[in-house]
Amino acid sequence: METAPTRPAGVIGQIDRALDVTGQIVEAVQEAQLAAATPCREWDVRTVLNHTVGGMHLFAAALSGMDAGAGHEDDWLGSDAQGAFAAAAEIDRAAWHRPDALDGTIESALGALPSFYAAAVHLTELVVHGVDIAVAIDRPDLADDQLCAELLGLMAEQGGLDAFRKPGMFAAEVEISAAAPAHRRLLAYAGREWN
Repeated sequence: METAPTRPAGVIGQIDRALDVTGQIVEAVQEAQLAAATPCREWDVRTVLNHTVGGMHLFAAALSGMDAGAGHEDDWLGSDAQGAFAAAAEIDRAAWHRPDALDGTIESALGALPSFYAAAVHLTELVVHGVDIAVAIDRPDLADDQLCAELLGLMAEQGGLDAFRKPGMFAAEVEISAAAPAHRRLLAYAGREWN
């Protein structure tokens, strides 16, 4: 019998931190860097950023019982990637701060999830894709290693990523030194290979 995942303590605060940190990373992206390769296979910076912004809108819509108005991979960025991220972060933050945000279930790309589990999924997307972008633009100094370490711990508590290791989600874990910075260990755990 499968056990229900434990409710992650402080996950809303971690989402707030992830929005802030990833926002700083996005602000550092230069126009020419939008086409840079990322550790997320076959996705450039713009594609990773667009996917992240789309996910923010979709989670916010699901939490508030609204229609996001577009699909996950539609163009959410337009001609202003930084502005699109900032606007989405505001909407996303407000949705997760609803009093009932961690109650019940929400529909997601993974199906109906308990809201507190969906929060952990969303946190994973924000942090991992933020690190994808930071590494791609050669600004790993902007990654929050403490938050990355906390996420690794949360994922371990929730049973890990093995159920999601399939094409289009997470590749097999990449071997890396235990002494590597937490953002590198997080990318390796998520199946990213990057020099």
